[in-house]
Amino acid sequence: MLNDEGDVSSQIEGHALLIEVDRSAKMNGFTPTMFKSIENALFELERQEDLWVGIIAFKGEHTTAGLDLPKFFGPDAKPTKNSDEHPDVFGIRKKCSKPLIMAVQGITYTIGIEMMLASDIVVASEDCRFCQLEPKRGLAVFGGAHVRYVQRAGWGNAMYHLLRADEFDATRAKDLGFVQEVVPVGHQLSRALEIAEEICECSPLALKEIKRAAQVFLEDGEEAAFKEIPTMRETTLGSEDAKEGMRSFIERRKPNFDGR
Repeated sequence: MLNDEGDVSSQIEGHALLIEVDRSAKMNGFTPTMFKSIENALFELERQEDLWVGIIAFKGEHTTAGLDLPKFFGPDAKPTKNSDEHPDVFGIRKKCSKPLIMAVQGITYTIGIEMMLASDIVVASEDCRFCQLEPKRGLAVFGGAHVRYVQRAGWGNAMYHLLRADEFDATRAKDLGFVQEVVPVGHQLSRALEIAEEICECSPLALKEIKRAAQVFLEDGEEAAFKEIPTMRETTLGSEDAKEGMRSFIERRKPNFDGR
């Protein structure tokens, strides 16, 4: 019998950590416990050097219908909070430093969209239905949609969907830049795992530096991001991974990186 608070499991796939969310009997309606469990898993991803990429996926036909509102705002609500050392699911307080992939399917509402926009790569099944419906419940958006929509889609497209609180499909989400691949129903997780394998062919040290410096651009702009190039060069050029990359090129073989 599944826990009514929701179950979050983690398993290691090579250098990837697969995080699976299951409250499918309630359309994966999120509880405080589910957020805390995912953030604990993301902390493990950050902490373990042999883990280079994370994947978040969801059991059942749907990603999530959003928050289980009584669990957060009802008379018996018991919100939980993790340490500030833990990456949060929306990448607001602390963003995961390693590549993060999210696989989504079916109904992907509100916090489901905000979680996927906090990840780096999104694979969506072709039956996805997206909606930032908070305004129709009298609420603003609390998980970063007001920023992420504008970053990904531009002002006009962001306002077009945020202010209408309309539903749109996977094709539209891909056009907006919210989704990177649309795949047949049931193939979203397997494709996310394939992408994780491709990422793990690269140096984890280089991956973290690229993501870190790209984040500088989002937060501080172009000039600040260009100033990161010497640090990126210093961090990677003299590394064991760079030496192994050169050796593998000369020897015409795949490199064996270890993140040093």
